[in-house]
Amino acid sequence: MTHKLALIGAGAMGGAIGTRLVETGTVLTAFDLDSEKLGALVARGAIAASSAAEAARGAVAVILSLNSPRIVEAAVFGAGGVAEGAAPGMLIIDMSSIEPAATQDFARRAGALGIGWVDSPLSGGIPKVATGDLTLMQGGAEADVAKAQELLAGVASNQTHMGPAGAGQTTKLINQVLCGLGFLAVAEATALAEAAGVDATRIPQALRGGRADSALLQEYMPRFSARDYRRTGRIDNMVKDLNGALDVARLGNTSLPLTAICAEIHRMLTAAGLGGEDQAAVMEYFSGAGRKFPAQGDT
Repeated sequence: MTHKLALIGAGAMGGAIGTRLVETGTVLTAFDLDSEKLGALVARGAIAASSAAEAARGAVAVILSLNSPRIVEAAVFGAGGVAEGAAPGMLIIDMSSIEPAATQDFARRAGALGIGWVDSPLSGGIPKVATGDLTLMQGGAEADVAKAQELLAGVASNQTHMGPAGAGQTTKLINQVLCGLGFLAVAEATALAEAAGVDATRIPQALRGGRADSALLQEYMPRFSARDYRRTGRIDNMVKDLNGALDVARLGNTSLPLTAICAEIHRMLTAAGLGGEDQAAVMEYFSGAGRKFPAQGDT
């Protein structure tokens, strides 16, 4: 069955999601404030809209792929936003990574307008969306999540309903804690291998199937070794998510000491001008720790 969907946000991730939807037979109307990004997606088969409201008109669901709660709020509830073009019963699927509290507020406000809301942040990045193998963690009413899962079946092979609105975003923060710490662990191990004269590119094969094996090890140790920083994500986005996890932990009086250190290292990398680089650029911390990133208290 062909569905008419709308997509708001045609950046790196949104553009990849939109491309996959078009390739799998979805009639997709898209909007982005950046005409160049929107044009690239239109060239792949999407239909351009002049506003988020126009994109939403007649759509079964609107997918959001945006960078912050402020942008999500403006895109949905602001002038020319999704709410202006939405009919009662339409569903908003927010694939952005934003704070759980903001998601809960947006879901409540959308519900008052007769619009469903599912928070559906993702893991796997551009490589996984290209093959339809994203992992999605979702929050919202059961019927809304079931509908979202049907509509997103072409982009995701693993979708899990985690609970009410905001539960998906909380799960994404947990994912980011594990990923952030994992990236640093693999980068640190790469630095150790290089210092000891061991070929780091052979370690993933040597550890395959053992307890230390992971998708991060297999994908990123070769990239760390080659200093391959082709962008599939951004360090400053990891800072945002780790800060979000620490905020949730503070509200629950939960201690996350390793996450705090991980966030601080990512902030240092951002302050050094690497915030817009791929997550693989965390290797620069270990490559030049004594040169570029002195420890706190050093002079």
